[in-house]
Amino acid sequence: MATQTLPTELPNGPVAASLVAGGLGSATIGLMTVLAEASEPFKNSLNWWNPAGPLTGKSLVGVIVFFVSWLVLHLIFRGKEVNFARASTIALILLGLGLLMTFPPFFDLFAAG
Repeated sequence: MATQTLPTELPNGPVAASLVAGGLGSATIGLMTVLAEASEPFKNSLNWWNPAGPLTGKSLVGVIVFFVSWLVLHLIFRGKEVNFARASTIALILLGLGLLMTFPPFFDLFAAG
């Protein structure tokens, strides 16, 4: 019976890709929130399901951005060793921006009318 040796270290590129994609998705949801507050037509365009209102569009745009960016970044970083500290920092900054932009005192600054 042949034994198979597994590599001891795997490249960290795919993990970094998922972290940055999560940050991009979070920042996108925050940006959609600010833009929906700033523009009534934009807010109405995000109303994809009446019971939930524009929250549906905000969330689904963020999810779409997450999956598309994850796919693209995964293809770019697949099999590569990347600067994980830099990727983590970028992801945390994007996550922080996303959280800030969904904070009511912040997005109320951009409220229309």
